[in-house]
Amino acid sequence: MKFIRNKSGSNELNEQELLLEYRSTGNLEILGQLYERYMPLVFGLCLKYFKDEERSKDAVMQIFEELVKKLKIHEVSNFKSWLYTLCRNYCLMAIRTSSKHEFVSIEENVMENEAFVHLDIDETRESKLHVMEKCIEKLPAEQKDTISLFYLEQKCYKDVSDITGYDLNKVKSYIQNGKRNLKICIEKNSEN
Repeated sequence: MKFIRNKSGSNELNEQELLLEYRSTGNLEILGQLYERYMPLVFGLCLKYFKDEERSKDAVMQIFEELVKKLKIHEVSNFKSWLYTLCRNYCLMAIRTSSKHEFVSIEENVMENEAFVHLDIDETRESKLHVMEKCIEKLPAEQKDTISLFYLEQKCYKDVSDITGYDLNKVKSYIQNGKRNLKICIEKNSEN
């Protein structure tokens, strides 16, 4: 991917002028001029979250496509900070979506395995897992995100802080409170 450095020139329009012109004309070249200034920053942010160069390059293009739609409907006064938030949200949603899909390899002889054929599914355990999943969904967003990253994805406090953008002390607090709320919810729903 080729990133073009911001060239200083007196005939360049400022961000607000570019935004207004894009909103009024829908000209993608205008939006491209504006986005081009921040592509290295967008790429760097994506790389921070994905830790994969190719996936980050794809994300830069996907985010541009989102800009095409979102800038037509949103009034943006500070493009750089708005773009940062858009990128961060995009990366977090992509990570969340990809973590929901667990891939399992299928072996040809899996059905011939006696241990598998005679496996009894423990309904009590299934029921507890179901209750736990429902209780996680009921947690406040901060607690749900930090609990999921810390326990389900086995991230350390620092990684959770980097991914979510929350302060390290907040992460610890959200996890502690989330654990307590999760326990209360599970106990309450297990009695039924």
